[in-house]
Amino acid sequence: MQFKIQINPTIKSKYPTTRLGGLAGQIKVSSETSALWEVIDPAIAKLQAQLKTEDIAKIETIQHARKAYKSFGKDPARYRLSAEALLRRIVKGKGIYKINNIVDLLNLVSVKSGISIGGYDTAYINGEITLGLGEKNEPYEGIGRGDLNIEFLPVLRDQTSAFGSPTSDSKRTMARDTTTHFMMVFFDFGSSEKLEQTVLEAKQLMEQFASGSGFEQWIV
Repeated sequence: MQFKIQINPTIKSKYPTTRLGGLAGQIKVSSETSALWEVIDPAIAKLQAQLKTEDIAKIETIQHARKAYKSFGKDPARYRLSAEALLRRIVKGKGIYKINNIVDLLNLVSVKSGISIGGYDTAYINGEITLGLGEKNEPYEGIGRGDLNIEFLPVLRDQTSAFGSPTSDSKRTMARDTTTHFMMVFFDFGSSEKLEQTVLEAKQLMEQFASGSGFEQWIV
């Protein structure tokens, strides 16, 4: 399993510090997540105690991502970054969603780092991947969001269509109960010092809670 991901020059010209982290490997999806939630619950409680809503946009990784959205021509308050949206839920006492082991651990890593992370079943990815900007009227069905206006939104594309963004991933490539090979993409707009450690933490969690193996990881 080898993936080639590149960043479109338009992205780099508008926000030069943009980077992507990547992690891909074989996993086992499970709805039995009690052991994982013994890790998630105290982490959420700690974040809820530490943060107020107004603090979230000041987190360095989120601050850079919001600035990047504005430079691309997208309103980050209307099209919230997934990490920011999850942290706002936590501060309001709503916690994070319980989906399955893969999605839940991805969300844990995202809220701890403030880095928005996409998660994809690689069986549905076709060819090389590029991070670019969404185009006017480009079709995109977001998970739990229906049709999403991705014009000026940073999006991942393969040879089929756009399939991922820091705001919402698409239904086409989402993790399923049958997923066996999974890829995470870490959207790092500020060249954060956290990126490498965040990718490593995700790898360790997938090994521990999703029988993860055969991983490759990269920074672009």
